[in-house]
Amino acid sequence: MKKFQHVIHVIEYDSSDELSIEDAELLKQARETTAHAYAPYSKFRVGAVAVLSNGAKVSGTNQENASYPVGLCAERVLLSSASSQYPGIAIDTIAISYKGDAIKNYVPVSPCGVCRQSLVEYEQRFNKKIRLILSGQNGKVHIIENAGDLLPFAFESNHLG
Repeated sequence: MKKFQHVIHVIEYDSSDELSIEDAELLKQARETTAHAYAPYSKFRVGAVAVLSNGAKVSGTNQENASYPVGLCAERVLLSSASSQYPGIAIDTIAISYKGDAIKNYVPVSPCGVCRQSLVEYEQRFNKKIRLILSGQNGKVHIIENAGDLLPFAFESNHLG
């Protein structure tokens, strides 16, 4: 028997004021982007903004539907947009924020399982780690240097043979 562990390194800041100018600006844009989400059912609006390796920026928001399973998360909208608008260009960093009407918006939240799988696939496709900046509308900020760390036992393309 062999026992091992997976460690996720998270850098936590008390607020966006402690971030670099570039990270603070990207997070500000993600926070503002939440206003464009379509979330009439959950009232939980998510915005994501990415910086690509060529310097371009792409955004995405969650898009709900009365038939819940067909809604889309902001992260997957962003990934689809990036790969459609800038095929062959990797993503360096994604800032993700949210705003909920009935909740406090100061605790960082991380992508759902489906989005984690999609981020891993995107990292594999470009052989490049994606850095994540996670925060609400204010409060603490989490930075994760490798999105793949959020899904340590991801289903990967090499599992298909």
